[in-house]
Amino acid sequence: MRQYLISVHSVEGAPPMSDDETQTMFRETARINDELQAAGAWVFGGGLMSPESATVVRIENGATTMSDGPFVETKEHIAGFWVIKCADLDQALAWAEQCAAACGPVEVRPFDDLSQA
Repeated sequence: MRQYLISVHSVEGAPPMSDDETQTMFRETARINDELQAAGAWVFGGGLMSPESATVVRIENGATTMSDGPFVETKEHIAGFWVIKCADLDQALAWAEQCAAACGPVEVRPFDDLSQA
């Protein structure tokens, strides 16, 4: 089985969700988590804190520097993710459709074969 990353995107400047919308998203996400686990497809998943909570670690010329904030300047950030195992991309996309219905746009990417060892 291959592993796939389904990442949930947060768009900077998008209107904030209402409390009801947020609670609905949490309920739907929990339902999908339960289904992934019951199907044996669940590997790991979780939400992430805001990009402002990031610390970037760089090593340049043997010196380590750490700075606050996201590594890249972008208006879209990963807000959460699932790592799932599926027979193929079609199966991963079927799960991604359910994830997108709960959380909004998601991206699906396979892990490279080297990480499957």
